[in-house]
Amino acid sequence: MQRYNPKDVEPKWQKIWEESGIYTSDLTSKKPKYIAMSMFNYPSGSGIHIGHAMNYTISDVKARFKRQQGYESYHPVGWDAFGLPAENYAIKTGVSPMESMANIIPGYHKQYKAMGWSNDWEKEISTHLPEYYRWTQWIFSEMYRNNLAYQDSRLQWWCPIDNTVLANEQVIDGKCWRHDGPDDPLAEKKEVKQWFFKITDYADELLEAIDGLDWSESVKLAQRNWIGKSIGANIKFKVVGSNDVIEVFSTAHDTIYGATFMVLAPEHELVKKLTIKAHSKEVEAYIQAAERKSEVERQTTKDKTGVFLGSYAINPVNNKEIPIWIADYVLVNYGTGAIMAVPGEDERDYEFANKYKLNIIYTTKDQKFINYQDIKSSPSKYIVANSNEFDGLTFKEARPKILQQLEDLGSGKAKVNYRMLDWSVSRQRYWGAPIPIIHCPKCGPVLVPDDDLPVILPELTDYQPTGDGRSALARATDWLKVSCPSCDGPAERETDTLDTYIDSSWYMYRYFDPRNQDKIFDSELVKKWEPIDFYNGADHATAHLLYARFIARFFKKIGLVNEAEPFNQFVFNGKVTSSDGSNFSKSKGNGVDPLEIIDNGYGADALRTYLMFAAPLELWTRWDPQGVPGAYRFLNRLWTLVSEYLDAQEGELDKDIEESIKKVINPVIKKVTEDIESNRYNTAIAASMGALNELYKLKAKSLVKNPVWLDAISSLVALIAPFAPHIAEELWQRLGHSLTVHKDSWPKPDDKYLASDNVTIVVQVNGKLRSQLLLPAGVSEEDATQAAKDNDKVSRYLEAKEIKKIIFVKDKIINIVIN
Repeated sequence: MQRYNPKDVEPKWQKIWEESGIYTSDLTSKKPKYIAMSMFNYPSGSGIHIGHAMNYTISDVKARFKRQQGYESYHPVGWDAFGLPAENYAIKTGVSPMESMANIIPGYHKQYKAMGWSNDWEKEISTHLPEYYRWTQWIFSEMYRNNLAYQDSRLQWWCPIDNTVLANEQVIDGKCWRHDGPDDPLAEKKEVKQWFFKITDYADELLEAIDGLDWSESVKLAQRNWIGKSIGANIKFKVVGSNDVIEVFSTAHDTIYGATFMVLAPEHELVKKLTIKAHSKEVEAYIQAAERKSEVERQTTKDKTGVFLGSYAINPVNNKEIPIWIADYVLVNYGTGAIMAVPGEDERDYEFANKYKLNIIYTTKDQKFINYQDIKSSPSKYIVANSNEFDGLTFKEARPKILQQLEDLGSGKAKVNYRMLDWSVSRQRYWGAPIPIIHCPKCGPVLVPDDDLPVILPELTDYQPTGDGRSALARATDWLKVSCPSCDGPAERETDTLDTYIDSSWYMYRYFDPRNQDKIFDSELVKKWEPIDFYNGADHATAHLLYARFIARFFKKIGLVNEAEPFNQFVFNGKVTSSDGSNFSKSKGNGVDPLEIIDNGYGADALRTYLMFAAPLELWTRWDPQGVPGAYRFLNRLWTLVSEYLDAQEGELDKDIEESIKKVINPVIKKVTEDIESNRYNTAIAASMGALNELYKLKAKSLVKNPVWLDAISSLVALIAPFAPHIAEELWQRLGHSLTVHKDSWPKPDDKYLASDNVTIVVQVNGKLRSQLLLPAGVSEEDATQAAKDNDKVSRYLEAKEIKKIIFVKDKIINIVIN
């Protein structure tokens, strides 16, 4: 019997698949369509890592599964090639980013193919090629023509390492998302002239559609929080002895009678004007100190600080004078940059008032501090107090009446506010798509005509930013100096490049028409295939997905697509960490190289199977050094079963054994089908392992060449094909099937054998899935426990361990709790 050797099997089938074009999708096919894809990769010199192996196998399993079910299944491939890493490498080494990509990407081809991913290489895309970024530039032009792109000077986040603007979504815990190490500096705020997309015009639409998304709940929550819709009121406070008015946005206008002071952000435009001379030095020093803090520091510091300006405002509902302070816990870019402070119902205001001995008025009958969030969640429970004619009403009753009072006084009106700001899309870097704008002293900013797109990124020898807020493109004088398209006078190109999130906001559509030079894509073809059926990733849950949803809505508005949502299903999959729970890191030397695992003899199939089996897709999992060897042993046992069947003599089976075989394979066909459909990959593999164990027991009784055995073994091979495609193809062919296992091969269960006398019982050790057992329905706790202990996959976790408790749910689960 020939032994199972992945080093022979896997390269063989990779070569055959490539030569036959088996994974090239016919986008005009009459078959039902299915597209499964993962967030595309940024190609770097280090090649794929274990995270890539996890991410891309997830979508590959789904694409293969659907292809086997008879779908025209498409698993695309592309490269998110623009961005800072290649530019920083160019600054360091002098090697141009274009040259870097030309050297790096072919290596990724080999690595992707070694993993057995069923990519359609004929439709490969890369964002750094002019044939792609021409249409990224065209999107900017369309936004501009539709009044959704504009230029403005604003305080923007600035990365002091990369010397470029950051979008709000790219600042995480106060640091640039690319430089978030413990020794990296905080992001800064600078006033920079920037281009923006008016994503806020779509805020309500984006928010309202979230509930209907078939996405991971954590991602939906992140989207809601980032959009951050707040319903409240804009309220005007007149300044004593001045014509100035301070406007605040508050979601708690029903507590205005408890407003005893006002707080402005240190950056608020009225601060200097409202500061009296006696307080000016203290105020100026406080402003300078606030500038050195990140927004995260300002929001999370427990010790609230501030300075009194010496001015007063008038509370419009009771005409009381209240002092005006500045404090860094108020942010200039949220709401209006000013708040009415209600210390009786706001925790921050309460701490601030106590520290500086400011007046506190409680506006609830309880006459003690009650957080407004509690009032908001139960407005009928709390009674209003110290609020003139509204005393005695519930907050639910008083809220609209107090708003009406403010409107009658001309001091307030209902207002909806959003945390999300417009999308800053320009970057002061070289390696990106040039913004298709020409600046003319006479005409102002003028779009580059569509016929002149793409604006080609020129080759440079010095990629360092200029230091004056412009990218290295400012030094490319031959490229920079042009004639104005409107007046033909002397003009200059825009030197900023587009945020790379724009490249990735529309790439899924280009996959359907990657070589079209006449238009961004064939709309009719895209309308046939949209939306993307399955999408997954382990990062960018907020920014990328939000921007992609925005661009999809814009495309729908201009008639390019029919669907407002680009992704039907999104799985935010977990990551693989080291065995001690820490993140893999080159500096720590604890990384796992998937190609080393393949080369060491275990093969891609064992790695793929282990990664999909280790944990539910949405959970993080710790790397288990024994995981890949365990998956290899499972595949080797399948190889052995097929080999022994092929060596067996032809013969008839006893009716009992024949029925037993059918009772094993048919329920597992049903379960694996349902599990893959529902993204429960780990239990699909566990069920296949359980079925293999049962078939081994039956082969010990009678293994002959027979249609029943052939059907059962072939079905099991087909079931593991999405996870272990190479060995499945080899065994499928050896079993005598003339066509590939990877198309139209998915088995269908015989309903007659689904009402089985057996049940599948999940076995856990300390709450973690370790195996599944096929046992008689109604099995006792004692027998189920013994069967679990006898199982190879379970027993190794019990060695030298004391069993503390057994949790048994009849016919469903057994959880063994150990010390």
